[in-house]
Amino acid sequence: MEKLKTEPSKISGIDRKIADRSKDHIPGWGIDADPENDPTYPMKHRNGADYERINYEKPPQQRIKMEVFRSVERPGITRVFGTSTPPKGLSGSLRRYAYKYSEATSAHWMTLILADRVNVAEGIIDDLKAGTIPNFFEERGWSAEWKYNRQGFIRSAIVGALVTTAVIACFASRRKSG
Repeated sequence: MEKLKTEPSKISGIDRKIADRSKDHIPGWGIDADPENDPTYPMKHRNGADYERINYEKPPQQRIKMEVFRSVERPGITRVFGTSTPPKGLSGSLRRYAYKYSEATSAHWMTLILADRVNVAEGIIDDLKAGTIPNFFEERGWSAEWKYNRQGFIRSAIVGALVTTAVIACFASRRKSG
């Protein structure tokens, strides 16, 4: 299969420098670069345009108006990024901490999952501060679950109640013995 050559005029200066850098220090980098070693073969039928996308014109860089996290594997930030939830509070601190680690580590991903859970709690606290009582039944989708999967909902509720009771009993017995 013939490899297309990238036209230098279509790639900006900094992108060319990044593309020309050695990636040997990144485990697995470029593993899918050889079209002869394509794991989707013979399932994917090539149409010729598959290799033309390397010559696309990149969108302009989105303006940075807030803190944006970036991977330690990448020299810069992506052209476009989300701004709906700027990092703040304890969840923002956890995300800052997570981005000190490589995306290949569990420390990165587990810290981000923890940050998401903390962000949920922060949102509930913010709602209560604003005088809004969260409607957990609707927000968690329990009304739809009750309507369309009543048996599964009841099973989940019983399991949740049993686990909660076991945890409370465990802490209560420790308190009495301690």
